[in-house]
Amino acid sequence: MSESTVRRWRDELIGLLAVQAPRLDRALKKIARQGGEVVLIDRTLIPTQRRTGKADRRNYSGKHRTQGLHFLALTDERGRLVWISAARPGRTHDNTAARHDHVLVHLRAAGLGALADLGFCGLDNDVRDPVIVTGFHASRTHKLTAGEKDANRVLAIGRAPVEHGFAHLKNWRILAKLRIDPARATQLLRALLVLTNLEINR
Repeated sequence: MSESTVRRWRDELIGLLAVQAPRLDRALKKIARQGGEVVLIDRTLIPTQRRTGKADRRNYSGKHRTQGLHFLALTDERGRLVWISAARPGRTHDNTAARHDHVLVHLRAAGLGALADLGFCGLDNDVRDPVIVTGFHASRTHKLTAGEKDANRVLAIGRAPVEHGFAHLKNWRILAKLRIDPARATQLLRALLVLTNLEINR
């Protein structure tokens, strides 16, 4: 059997699994139907092989100081991954990715709230009826009060399960450093999301 045949079968299998991954709107509506009230949103950087040329500079993340692809993900309150975004360059800001996927619009349509870290500050500017809760941010001119520190602590505890969701996903050895074409990374991550949930729920 030729190597090209095996590669073609592998790519077809990844494609078949990837289409089973839920869309954002459907995943949120399913959680709402099941009585859920909030989801957990976070982002992760999947390291990639460094490539030559200017085109790869977009994949450099200054925060992580490495090359990689940026993904957003949502989990339910228990930390089970329910959705993962398309791959974006590593330098993409969290809010930019969330706006591109219309996360806020879909959350409001489903009647759900979301817990997020400080990287998503400014995404939801609705003071009267916020959907995304991010906690309080300290600066040079603004020190956190005791109440704000307590609120951040409670939020961190509530967000802890999202890290478990990412940990389950990153158990796949192929994600230690992606060596595939970045254009195919989205399909791969969504296929692994489906397999991860099958593994956890069996």
